Amino acid sequence: MKQFDYVRPATVTEAVAAAAQPGAVYLAAGTNLLDLMKGNVTRPDRLVDVTHLDGLDGIERLADGSLRIGALVSNADLAHDGEFVKAYPAVAEALLSGASAQLRNAATVGGNLLQRTRCAYFYDTASRCNKRAAGSGCDARDGENRSHAVLGWSDRCIATHPSDFCVPLLALDAIVEIEGKNGRREIALDELHRLPGNTPENESALEPGDLIVAVRLPPAARGFAAHARYLKVRERASYAFAIVSAAAALRIENGKIAEARLALGGVAAKPWRARAAEDVLKGVAPSADAFQEAAWRALTDAKPSGANAYKIELARRIVVRALTLAAAGTPARIPALPASPFASTSGAIHA
Repeated sequence: MKQFDYVRPATVTEAVAAAAQPGAVYLAAGTNLLDLMKGNVTRPDRLVDVTHLDGLDGIERLADGSLRIGALVSNADLAHDGEFVKAYPAVAEALLSGASAQLRNAATVGGNLLQRTRCAYFYDTASRCNKRAAGSGCDARDGENRSHAVLGWSDRCIATHPSDFCVPLLALDAIVEIEGKNGRREIALDELHRLPGNTPENESALEPGDLIVAVRLPPAARGFAAHARYLKVRERASYAFAIVSAAAALRIENGKIAEARLALGGVAAKPWRARAAEDVLKGVAPSADAFQEAAWRALTDAKPSGANAYKIELARRIVVRALTLAAAGTPARIPALPASPFASTSGAIHA
């Protein structure tokens, strides 16, 4: 492993200044970063430890009805917060499906948003990867690519974003609070991650030194609690990254869908909001035909990036399944196999 400097700033302002230097990266739980460093995929010159900074580890219910989640809140603490589970059940289910209990105890909200792709060619330093080494090429294009992107990909990169947590957050219009060299700002989660285009090495809208300090769910997000689900298809029933996933949230009034939210995971370099599908569902009664139409609209622009044409049909089916379960109502218990389309709703009560 390459030698590096270790810095432990006392304040957020000091952390931003330290991380703005070339070759610096933030260190929180390190559940992704340390693996990348051990494999020489990432070779930082400086680690800026933010784990002890004040004010980043709280869950706040704000006066306007929104929820503010500090970037250092652990995935486990958030997923097992009773009020959070009741208000945002799809987000809790996504967190519980994303990793083992040991990882959830360590991993943080901010780090989850900034996970790097799990593309095997990104992790293999002997392979060409434009995301890891700009301009080197993309061996995934002609390699083993059955799990790669079907939306928003380019010839430069066909990798996917691995987060489960981000998918329902995107559906619920989450806001990301960022501290940077010029002070505090906020952006929609939909604007945080970038599609590859010609510069896949630029994965997010963050500038050097930018630190995610919180994620905020707006007041309207609570209105979907009665009809919200997150589902994922994975290679094995236990903890694994999604081949495809979907977060569906509906607000049903007088037997019709007053508002729909739909986002997909595992299909692109960023969590994918299916706004065209949402528009199809607004004002109609929940039905198999309506959900099929929404699924087709959600994948209208999808195309294989290799040996992964099956993912398009799989994504359509998981969208229909997620919408169907959301329309039926959020279960009182999170399934024993969270987010599995094959799980019964009997499981541990996390509320």
